[in-house]
Amino acid sequence: MMGTFKDLFWKEDTASDFIRSLWFPSDLAELRELSEVLREYRKEHQVYVFLLFCSAYLYKQSFAIPGSSFLNVLAGALFGPWLGLLLCCVLTSVGATGCYLLSSVFGKQLVVFYFPDKVALLQKKVEENRNGLFFFLLFLRLFPMTPNWFLNLSAPILNIPIVQFFFSVLIGLIPYNFICVQTGSILSTLTSLDALFSWETAFKLLAIALVALVPGTLIKKFSQKDLRLKETSNTHSLNSRKVT
Repeated sequence: MMGTFKDLFWKEDTASDFIRSLWFPSDLAELRELSEVLREYRKEHQVYVFLLFCSAYLYKQSFAIPGSSFLNVLAGALFGPWLGLLLCCVLTSVGATGCYLLSSVFGKQLVVFYFPDKVALLQKKVEENRNGLFFFLLFLRLFPMTPNWFLNLSAPILNIPIVQFFFSVLIGLIPYNFICVQTGSILSTLTSLDALFSWETAFKLLAIALVALVPGTLIKKFSQKDLRLKETSNTHSLNSRKVT
């Protein structure tokens, strides 16, 4: 009886210590510390850690709170490179869609009131590229003219269909999520900061960056002729000046 009571008391203390240890990381040291705490707790409470991570991610995305990059890195450290990537892509899409819906119901007037110039510029670009809207949305995610959180908030104002919005987030942020998750997976295997600056780690990070650049390069190459972007409009104006 005493042993059972002692075990129960110890588990309660461990849980309370764990809850007090939770925080959103703001730098690499905090991220590494949090990842160690969660990995230790996950040994006996996998479902709890999974649900906790998903809830925190959706909270940040739905309310347009910056800092999801640290959660992407944390996903790689907790769940590995491929499950972490899948999880981040799904959560990013669902959370961004939640932000879209919240903005469409409660935030339209606030966004227009506080960011009138940014909304007007984005509205102009969206209308210019309405025929190839999905590729334009992919381009914005891969080569952002505006932060992702602002695009999530302003999408309902720009009359972007929610289905196109969802899949543009799902596909367009794969390279970014890939880099973050793979980096987290590598960092979780390091035993010291010296290993972070080893040639092996440097080559792994370089390979990750090169792989992540491929989708963006292809989309830019095949869609740029169909999209009316600032660079192309400037080129046309320069050519017209040369002719005159």
